[in-house]
Amino acid sequence: MAAPLIEEWSGTDVTLGDVEAELARLRAVSTEEGRNPHQRTSVMTHVAWVPPKWLDAAERTLEGLAERHPSRTVILIPNPDESESRIDADLSVRCFAAADRAICGEVIELHLLGERAMAPASIVLPLAISDLPVFVRWRGQPEFGGVQWEQLVDVADRVVVDSSEWDELRYAELSETFGRTALSDIAWARIFDWRLALAGYWPGVREQEIHIRGPRAEASLLRGWLAAQLQRGVRPIEPAGELAVRLGGEELPSPRTVPRSPSDLLSAELDHFARDLVYEAAVAAAA
Repeated sequence: MAAPLIEEWSGTDVTLGDVEAELARLRAVSTEEGRNPHQRTSVMTHVAWVPPKWLDAAERTLEGLAERHPSRTVILIPNPDESESRIDADLSVRCFAAADRAICGEVIELHLLGERAMAPASIVLPLAISDLPVFVRWRGQPEFGGVQWEQLVDVADRVVVDSSEWDELRYAELSETFGRTALSDIAWARIFDWRLALAGYWPGVREQEIHIRGPRAEASLLRGWLAAQLQRGVRPIEPAGELAVRLGGEELPSPRTVPRSPSDLLSAELDHFARDLVYEAAVAAAA
């Protein structure tokens, strides 16, 4: 894959008007004479709430998405403890070759200092592309009930979390969001192969004792899924580095598949729009 053509701009203490004006200028520069004609084919506004400690990981994931999901990406980096309230911006228009044309997307990275970190909806709404869905990727532990979480849930058509990033598995509080927006959990996506494998043991699995070991989030969601589907209790999980299941007295073979990168996992979630009622039932059972 050819490297993208990138036009960039940075500014300190900017307004949203500055951001829009500079994006328009960068798009114009990217179509100067002698370059491939470009097509701005955004299919969504992709918002990422990224506390500073998650920024490197978030940017690596974004780079891995490349042209798979052309979008306007708005990365919000909150720094609420700063004494000065302002917005600093890093903007780029990234164009990828596609036959005789170029597909372009926009990346808006905004550092929200002081009080500007407390009202993310007032920043997202003016930058969201009209009539396209808004996806929010929340990195790290959400502050359930906090103003930032509440505002972004209200503007999102889908919120993507990864409960393996959480200090505490606060699934009961997460479940309170069901019905307000669609929810995805990348930890849930990681156990797809195990869910598929266990489905092959139906209906005999209904009567057998189940032991689950593994990372906290993935093992808890697998246990919740089994409890919800079997409509019975499943014994508590055992912490371990890798997911493993014992059915009755038999250790089940691990479904050996090619590991998916963080970019692949997020890309798959960005293809879904409807609520996942099976996931919601698993979360409720895991809470």
